[in-house]
Amino acid sequence: MRKELHETNRIAWNEATKAHNSHKLDQARFFREGGSTLFPDEIELLGDVSGRALLHLQCNAGQDTLSMARLGATVTGVDISDEAIAFARQLSADSGIPATFHRADVYDWLQEQPGAQFDVVFSSYGALVWLSDLRAWARGIAHVLRPDGRVTLLDFHPMLSMLGDDWRIEYPYSTHGQPLTFEEGIGDYVAMSGAALAPSGYLEGVQNFRNPHASHEFAWAMSDIIMALLDAGLALKTLREYPYSNGATLREGMRDIGGNRFVPPADLPEMPLMFGIVAHRELT
Repeated sequence: MRKELHETNRIAWNEATKAHNSHKLDQARFFREGGSTLFPDEIELLGDVSGRALLHLQCNAGQDTLSMARLGATVTGVDISDEAIAFARQLSADSGIPATFHRADVYDWLQEQPGAQFDVVFSSYGALVWLSDLRAWARGIAHVLRPDGRVTLLDFHPMLSMLGDDWRIEYPYSTHGQPLTFEEGIGDYVAMSGAALAPSGYLEGVQNFRNPHASHEFAWAMSDIIMALLDAGLALKTLREYPYSNGATLREGMRDIGGNRFVPPADLPEMPLMFGIVAHRELT
């Protein structure tokens, strides 16, 4: 586990989060009027969460966390970024949607918890690349899940992570826990994607954002992810691959096929851009 790199990433995320939220119009009003930032795919994978205790790991600024609260869950969000958690707490207060948010490295937070508290653990969209030890993460999830509880993941596919902006293979499929360092840090993917990632309304906000802090990512293969969950004693129930990306235009020339779903340029073949997993802690 590379805690010192997690700390560097925390600083980079603090800067990026301010830029990201600068593009989103009156999010509190959006939620007060019944808005949600969830896509149909995560709603389907989550299933019925009404009345469930739900833990959102790497919750960022809390928009999806509050959207899951709107589905009837009692939600707890955890994120390493000070800026993100401060924003999430304020958004919860201003929108009137109750939620609990903790600023912590997810590894530290999971280790400190008593076991079997949550019915559902959720994580999504670019979360796994920030984890330096998948096995410790999966063990932490298994620790806090109640019997018959489930973890739901929806993230960008490792195949997409291999590709540079021009769709050529540039990065390894798995780095086996070794970091990839990006001196340019975390970019402004909300500005890149526009209204697709700003359902409350898009603002110009911060322009030409340049992150002054480097970031460190970890590439994980599908087998790395699945085996971490299985080795933690969880049972795989669902595995899906999606030929589109929800909301984010992460590479050049991506096309909107409706519903803010994006696919590669027309001259490229179909490929998996996201994956979904549901795994259960079975009754003993």
